[in-house]
Amino acid sequence: MTRIVAAGVDGSPESAAAAHWAAEEALRRGAVLRLLYAWPWLTDGVSSFAEPDDLPAAALQTLEAAAAEVRERHSGLEVRTDAVLDSPVDGLVAAVPAGEAELLVLGSRGLGGFSGLLLGSVSMAVAGRSAVPVVVVREASGGGTGGEVVVGVDAHSPEEEVLAFAFREAALRGARLRAVHGWDLPPVFGYAGGAVPAAEVAQLEALEAKLLSLAVAAQREEHPEVEVVEDVRLGAARGLVEASAGAALVVVGRRRRPVEFGPRLGRVAHAALHHAQAPVAVVPQG
Repeated sequence: MTRIVAAGVDGSPESAAAAHWAAEEALRRGAVLRLLYAWPWLTDGVSSFAEPDDLPAAALQTLEAAAAEVRERHSGLEVRTDAVLDSPVDGLVAAVPAGEAELLVLGSRGLGGFSGLLLGSVSMAVAGRSAVPVVVVREASGGGTGGEVVVGVDAHSPEEEVLAFAFREAALRGARLRAVHGWDLPPVFGYAGGAVPAAEVAQLEALEAKLLSLAVAAQREEHPEVEVVEDVRLGAARGLVEASAGAALVVVGRRRRPVEFGPRLGRVAHAALHHAQAPVAVVPQG
């Protein structure tokens, strides 16, 4: 079966950065790069993809220009293009079903988002719904070729699919993996008022460190080639964002929801997507 890395493009600088990041990933994996452009005004509610003759010149030009630029910079890479007849969110989610691609890569803005936001509404929505891991790339961090792979770990309820993805990414890059577990002081300390004794904080932190070691133990055994740093910090979201500086990739999890309404991303994933200083992979699990 052909391995595929997909990327959404729309002519924006952010989507260009995403396409080049996706191209590097496709080459690293020996995969095909598939560039997708959502074009909702052509949808008839039945078709999935546009015929070339049906596409307006602007849509064809966007796809062809993106593909030409990627081919020029990444020689030897097979690049395919598809126009999706649907809104950006629904179209991209439907175009990359589970099992048909290893990643879906998007820019942090563009694809219908508002330029004043740190993260576009489309990227956020796709990351919350996609059946495959979604990587969101900012223009400034589009390279993502050096540094550690950083994964957010809830040591009290570890997400094995997320950890497995992070270890595989570190192994592919020959990179060190930093497993970050953020924790918060129990509410009782807030009720008591005053400073928390340092000795009690140290005891709690030691317990959290043991839980983190247990959480990553199985994947460490499966990937002995990956160097692992276990990093316990106060504050889950803040700790992960701080650890993202200089990282090649930040990995967070997202639980699949049985219903269509309600928040789709937890606060840690939300914070990482908005504030991390590296590309962020959101991995569906559960």
